[in-house]
Amino acid sequence: MNLQHYGGIIELALQKVKYSLRGRFSHADEQRILARFVEKLLPQDWPRTVVDIGAGNGVRWSNSYALLLSGWKALGIEADPRKYALLKKAYANFPDAQASNALADPQNIGTLLREFGVEKNFGVLCLDIDGNDYWVLDAILSEFRPGLVVTEINENIPPPFRFAVKFDPNFQLRYHFYGYSIAALEDLCRKHNYGILELEYNNAFLAPAELGAAEFRPAEAVYKQGYLDRPERQQRFASNLDMEAVHSLSPEEGMRFLQDFYAADEGNYYLAADEETFADLIMEPTAVASG
Repeated sequence: MNLQHYGGIIELALQKVKYSLRGRFSHADEQRILARFVEKLLPQDWPRTVVDIGAGNGVRWSNSYALLLSGWKALGIEADPRKYALLKKAYANFPDAQASNALADPQNIGTLLREFGVEKNFGVLCLDIDGNDYWVLDAILSEFRPGLVVTEINENIPPPFRFAVKFDPNFQLRYHFYGYSIAALEDLCRKHNYGILELEYNNAFLAPAELGAAEFRPAEAVYKQGYLDRPERQQRFASNLDMEAVHSLSPEEGMRFLQDFYAADEGNYYLAADEETFADLIMEPTAVASG
């Protein structure tokens, strides 16, 4: 065992203690919100299985670790080998927790979940891979029916702007360029008969219509309450201030602002200010050519 890995294990143990003492493992209040929706919306006969894609080390900023502690089954998927090694360590004492060292993409995710025995209507999906999230979620919802979904959005881009990074098998996270906007997520939910329940800064909570239709809220409303109008937002997300102007612009001005901001990535994303135009853009998604 090398020193780096040994140091990682010590760090993991310290994180378990730290986050246990503060009463949550999630970055903000996601853990409590998820527990509330599990209690309120998830039927008792739905499998208590959580799938965490982009699980990291399994503990730090985890939206799923508290579910393991309460007896849930779990599949954690992590592409980074070092984080995966720690994820396996974090799961070692949970007999119903499995870890996979895989890079999730829309072509392999269905097979991966089937190989690990994940039920079609598993309980909770946590998705945070900082890139191809739109395409992976679309693929999962085309085959599976998770009772609740927690997915990271690109919080910089408000409604009505629809934004999604084009599928890129070699995607590398860069400054403010990742994932999808909440308006694009709302359109994707509509495609699969899901809806948005709540937003906690940059994590959106979803449910299928048969469980949560009475709780669904428009993207614009949840965005304002869950991110834009939060009094501590500008301090908590200080790095987002260079995109602040988009909140006060008209749709036409906002489109120009975003196109200018992402000029270096022209051709690598889809962007529109209305649902119909965005749907036409992504009807036949093309992967970004790898160099």
